[in-house]
Amino acid sequence: MIRLTLILAIVVFTHTSSFSQFGRLGRVLDKARQISDMDISEEDEIALGEEISRRIREAYGVQQDEEATRYVTLVGRVLVEKGERPHLPYQFIILDSDSTNALAAPGGFIHITRGALGLMKDEADLAGVLGHEIAHITNRHTVKAIQKFKGIELADGQTSLTGDSAVFQKVAEKATEAIMQGFGRSEELEADEDGIRFAAACGYHPSGLPEFLESLQTRYESREQRAGLFASHPQIKERLEKLQRQVGKEKLAESNDLRLPDRFSSSIDYETFPFGAAGVSVAGARGLTETEAKEPEEEEEKKEERQQRSRGLLARLQNPMGSGEGQKEERREVSGAAAARGVETELGWEEAGDPKLVAVLITSEELKEFKEKGGLK
Repeated sequence: MIRLTLILAIVVFTHTSSFSQFGRLGRVLDKARQISDMDISEEDEIALGEEISRRIREAYGVQQDEEATRYVTLVGRVLVEKGERPHLPYQFIILDSDSTNALAAPGGFIHITRGALGLMKDEADLAGVLGHEIAHITNRHTVKAIQKFKGIELADGQTSLTGDSAVFQKVAEKATEAIMQGFGRSEELEADEDGIRFAAACGYHPSGLPEFLESLQTRYESREQRAGLFASHPQIKERLEKLQRQVGKEKLAESNDLRLPDRFSSSIDYETFPFGAAGVSVAGARGLTETEAKEPEEEEEKKEERQQRSRGLLARLQNPMGSGEGQKEERREVSGAAAARGVETELGWEEAGDPKLVAVLITSEELKEFKEKGGLK
């Protein structure tokens, strides 16, 4: 009887001890939940977008041009109405950069460089590019990418991305790097497809985005011929072919023929400088281009470094508006530079200008008048 009692006591103690250990292990595992375990809310998405936008503005600087910002915002607001998430607090920001780029942060924050605007010919081009960036947001491409991040552990009991400041800042840092590096092939193709639908639904000719991509292709091919690096842009070629098929299949060009070049040129008067242009200098421009004069000894010392950097940048720019997969080493260099007050672009290092937002208020009456005057739907 004594032996049986002792055995039962040992069993109970062992079971209790194991249960206790399992409970502690469960708590440890719970603390180690990854970001992929969290359902990121729209509120978190907007907060994250605000922080990412701040970082992008700090890296590039903002073109302090209220008239141009108002115009870009009006075009963007017309497009937003055709998307699935018109209620987001969209902001359209012109970055103070001669480079040709556009960046979409989650929650409705869209950035486009002065150089990209300078490459456009009319409002249809602008609508095509903005539609593409809006599509990244409506499809939550950044949020989906965040949920694949590895190595970011949630705090114990954390249910909101903003619930822990350290976690939030780490996610914002990695998300900013991902956006600066560009989305992958599938995300870019999806944004192309939805973007020209948004533009056509407003009445814009659907050739706006394809024409802009063609201008980019011509621009980079000219650079590559001189550098002897790349013979073609397969990513752009694929995108153009898919867009052409989509326009025909969905009959997007029927009754959608607005281009509005005069309205565009009256608000946007930026230039896009050719590669290697000496003495690049425009109102609001900041920093150095790769051809700006330097001391001879420094020029010789940095020559190979600049050549290596140029090769990396050209590789990254094979797929403008999203560099795609397979170029991680080049991306790290660019995102690392972007962490400072400036960015490495296809034109060289650009020191950041004023990061302050240009605030514009668009009333419903103003938006209605803008649409009516342009004949937009």
